[in-house]
Amino acid sequence: MTPELHRRFVATAGRISPALQRALADIGPLTLPDRRRNGLVPFLARAVVGQQLSTRAASSIWGRVETTLQERGSRIPDFFCETNAPRLSACGVSGNKIKALCSIATAHAQGHLSPERLKKMNLEQRYAHLQAIWGVGPWTADMAMIFYFQELDIWPAGDIAVRTTFSRFVLEEGAMPVPEAAALFAPHRSLLALYMWRIVALVP
Repeated sequence: MTPELHRRFVATAGRISPALQRALADIGPLTLPDRRRNGLVPFLARAVVGQQLSTRAASSIWGRVETTLQERGSRIPDFFCETNAPRLSACGVSGNKIKALCSIATAHAQGHLSPERLKKMNLEQRYAHLQAIWGVGPWTADMAMIFYFQELDIWPAGDIAVRTTFSRFVLEEGAMPVPEAAALFAPHRSLLALYMWRIVALVP
């Protein structure tokens, strides 16, 4: 995020809520974290494990998965199969999430998770392609779009932290509907979501 874009964000926030404007000004410019280093399959797997969990709980469970992988000399996605379901369960991964991890591994084995192939798709096609994998829903697809594919204009309305935090600012003023308020930040709504996550992290 350039200083100019940050100033635009702050000015736009002022049209919605003085409190939101102050929060964005205090945080300063943000940049999307780049989480492509480990590959798409590990990214999706970790996102699936973290569904509907707090950041702390998700990190704890994923840490146990990584420890198990190291102890057994295995790797992603080879470890994600029905044979290892008891070991994944022991790490704290639920039955449905184990099924989703196995589905991701199968999709990878069938060549359906080539990043190069996915990058050539438009957003609608990419969403449909990812969500065709059992257990990969809208939230997981949104996370992949934002953090793996580095798409700048994704509004993850299904993320509870993003939705409730932004709604609180908007509804305090009652100036406009929440979707309309978020649309003011297009084509950089991924960065708006990043601000909401940062605000949540700053709450005592």
